[in-house]
Amino acid sequence: MTPTAGETPGEAAYRRIRADVVLGRLAPGRKLGLEGLREIYGVAIGTLREALNRLASEGLVLAEGQRGFAVAPVSAEDFHEVAELRLLLECHAIEASFAAGDLDWEGQVVAAHHKLAVLERRLMAGEAADASLWKRYDREFHQALIAASGSATLLETYATAFDRFLRYQMVAVVFRGAVAAVQHAELLDCALARDSARAQGVLRDHVQGCVDHVIQGGALAPFASLRRRPPSAEALAARPRRISR
Repeated sequence: MTPTAGETPGEAAYRRIRADVVLGRLAPGRKLGLEGLREIYGVAIGTLREALNRLASEGLVLAEGQRGFAVAPVSAEDFHEVAELRLLLECHAIEASFAAGDLDWEGQVVAAHHKLAVLERRLMAGEAADASLWKRYDREFHQALIAASGSATLLETYATAFDRFLRYQMVAVVFRGAVAAVQHAELLDCALARDSARAQGVLRDHVQGCVDHVIQGGALAPFASLRRRPPSAEALAARPRRISR
């Protein structure tokens, strides 16, 4: 594994493992043996342990003490919770971003939507498409909508929540068709009109529709036997601590 310019081996390992978890290449519930991961990612055991503890703090990996690590399982209950968190953050960010966005921001939103819309039209026409590219364009569009919010912390927290949501979408990997495409177009219209209230309503329908599609379609059924274990002491220690006031 070759790190990108200015990236440490640890950062490269974290980035690659995170992408493999989010995109489903490392399946929910899979045990993450350090020796096996060392062969795959080509980094030292200590480096892998640091990367996995970091992912545990994001809810993407479970740190199981002496039992090692595993990809976090999936469940309908957890998906609902992740969806609610995404909505809470994105709705707040939309209001701030729509109020502050300038002409350059509008251009970024239009450009991001154009790429997504082109791929959605191809999917609706029955063309084969790379699922990871489709979801990348989806992610870029939603991030563009809130890019002018003015809060780096909000955007960083949202990105983590979105990727946890995306992991569930990648379990299903089925395009919802015209419904999703129309909702994306409506969100674009709302952004250009600075109508944050309407955008929040469209977003709620959009996210809930995705949740219903994944759960009712039975995509989580193969993982029903996996139960989320309580976090280990290592996972708790890796999580950011609250600042007392």
